[in-house]
Amino acid sequence: MRRRARPDNVIRTRSVVSGPTAIRMLKGDDMTGKVITGLVTDRKRLTRLVALGAAIGLGATALAGCAPQDGSGDSGGSGERTSIRVMYATGDETWNNTVDAVVDAFNAQSDSTVVQLDPMPPGADYATTVRTMDATGNWPAVIDMRDTATYINAGKLAPIPEEVTDLLAADAFAPTEDGNVYISPTTGMMGEIGFNIVYNKDYFEEHALEEPATYDEFIKLMDDIKANGDAPLAIAAAQPGSTDLLFKPLAGPINASYEDGFWNAVASGEATMEELREPLERTKHITDNYALEGWASTDDPQLTTLLVNDQAVMITSASGLGRLRDINTVDPEFNAGMFIIPADDGTVHVLRNPLTGDTDSGWAISEQAHQDEAQYAAAIEFLEFYYSLDTANLIEKSGTIAPNISEVDKITRNTSIPGAKDYFALLENPKLEWYENPTNWSTFSTFNSFFRQSRVEMMTGQTTIDELIVKIQENFDSVIEDEG
Repeated sequence: MRRRARPDNVIRTRSVVSGPTAIRMLKGDDMTGKVITGLVTDRKRLTRLVALGAAIGLGATALAGCAPQDGSGDSGGSGERTSIRVMYATGDETWNNTVDAVVDAFNAQSDSTVVQLDPMPPGADYATTVRTMDATGNWPAVIDMRDTATYINAGKLAPIPEEVTDLLAADAFAPTEDGNVYISPTTGMMGEIGFNIVYNKDYFEEHALEEPATYDEFIKLMDDIKANGDAPLAIAAAQPGSTDLLFKPLAGPINASYEDGFWNAVASGEATMEELREPLERTKHITDNYALEGWASTDDPQLTTLLVNDQAVMITSASGLGRLRDINTVDPEFNAGMFIIPADDGTVHVLRNPLTGDTDSGWAISEQAHQDEAQYAAAIEFLEFYYSLDTANLIEKSGTIAPNISEVDKITRNTSIPGAKDYFALLENPKLEWYENPTNWSTFSTFNSFFRQSRVEMMTGQTTIDELIVKIQENFDSVIEDEG
């Protein structure tokens, strides 16, 4: 691979901001973290990166210092503000900076509330973290929620009132069967268009390569790159959920063929896991023949580094504009592009997440906070601020797609990030086909975790595809039976 010219005085530095997340982008569901391990071409740039890492690391500490240490919601003292915790899944640098910026702005303007950021531990499993928090009765006032149906059914989440939902566009939220709204969006939502391939445009231009229009062209593209002696694709599997970024686009044609969703069809006996054989075989073929070595122990955060350091020509991505911004932060001269793996006929299948259901995610107010009048009022105040036009513009400026608020047409979209035009072009792709794959039970996440881990075992040769299909069918049937 021909490297882009770099100065001789190259300094390497490593600053880590990592952890699980499921970040929703404009019509995109994004889930990733970042490790900033870049090539720094001068001491001035090194200083900026070190300062940035320090700022992220100290952000929550600084906020904690200005809030009551016991986290009490009591605001009885003169001039005191109610302190609430806002827990969020740490992720890519862009999302972390967005949350910091919003909370700083909120705390600066509020006379009644101070938000104390409570980031989930970097590298921790989201489900385990929330279960532990629930077991100790230590819920924050506002939480970046996953496995939503499970905690609604358990009575752990409080309804989000109309003074908040009235600030949102009608297609940005939905009530559950009991008529209440429990989730409001953290960012622009409704799909997984962020599940794409980010690549080195300079390399493509140098070798006269083009974005693939069909799956066969995608395979040929990787063959051509491999023939040049270069690694075609970097993927990550240290966290099993990261394998979704490769498998889900490959399984899109199967999932999209069922109007009421593939998983519901399996549950009703109209479909079986055998139908996933082809996307599983394709996943295995790509892993065995084109993936950069070491992928099984690679964290998704490291993929930006591997791309920018020319160790792979392409990487899987889930963070949409966030990934592009992170690349630009590490190397402002890197020319990044993106595309979605197409189907055999060129269709680009993209999951549109339902607004309610076990797979839905977003901001939620805990029932624990609901029981405290001051905490509940403070949580509402924070969400009202979050869905204001000024905050939407702040979110966009920081590099994240803002939620679809009622004044969505007035939001100033950020197109300054290099490669952003490619991202927004995906939304206008004439081959784009949205589909839904809802689940109608609260325990799907249990099966999904099992499926992801079992898929890694298949990809690493610990089990065969035949064995995997039997195993996931049995586990799925057991989960459905337990659901009753």
